[in-house]
Amino acid sequence: MNTIQASKEPLSLLSVIIPAMDEAGCIASTVEHLHLTLKLRSIPHQIVVVDDHSTDSTWQILQEMAASNEAILPLKNQSDSGFGRAVRCGIDAAKGDAIVIMMADESDDSNDVVRYWDLLNEGWDCVFGSRFIKGGGVIDYPWLKLRLNRLVNGLIRLLFRIRLNDTTNAFKAYRASTLQGCQPLISPHFNLTVELPLKAIVRGFSWTIIPITWKNRRSGVAKLKMREMGSRYFFIIAYVWLEKYFSRGDYLATPLISGQPSSESEGESS
Repeated sequence: MNTIQASKEPLSLLSVIIPAMDEAGCIASTVEHLHLTLKLRSIPHQIVVVDDHSTDSTWQILQEMAASNEAILPLKNQSDSGFGRAVRCGIDAAKGDAIVIMMADESDDSNDVVRYWDLLNEGWDCVFGSRFIKGGGVIDYPWLKLRLNRLVNGLIRLLFRIRLNDTTNAFKAYRASTLQGCQPLISPHFNLTVELPLKAIVRGFSWTIIPITWKNRRSGVAKLKMREMGSRYFFIIAYVWLEKYFSRGDYLATPLISGQPSSESEGESS
């Protein structure tokens, strides 16, 4: 059973954080589509795009877009390159009280960002999308990556005894106060996608799951290298697991009121 906190004040600004490395072929369409979707739904927003040491024209494109759209905030990751470092840079700069982390390659659906915003406004601390429950789906997912994904996520479910079956997916939503409660964030690379949701769950923040869709990129090259990430994922999973069982509740969010998970999160795929 998830937990749900007492009702919260309505949110005032959504910050969408998009880390981008050598995404000149798709970053403009990703940002423009997202901005249009949020604008049509009258959602106050800023789009924080963090250039993670690109060697192509990504930074130039972002500057040109920002010059004509005040909702776009381009940043450069001033630390070493790394997905996690870029996201942390975006979190530090974000002004919103709601934050969504989204990929730059158009694999995530902007309409799902709207659904995240609506659920955060219902009082949830976190909203996790899953591609592998009823109503979710993937398009053109590489078969080897898919099998490794299901293996890792199955291990996480077993270790943490949670229903969430897509923990490794980066596309998730949080209240800004929740991210503050997950500090310190230590993952420099894609293992941040695991650290954030697991810390939020272990520390007692309320969460729910919705089905989302994902499609493979149409341009550019995937940045996640599975061979390099195995030990990093293992480390952060072990790190948060040790916190879960040995911190004795030092980080738990309060106050908490027992509540039922949303109806959309009931149907998980096998």
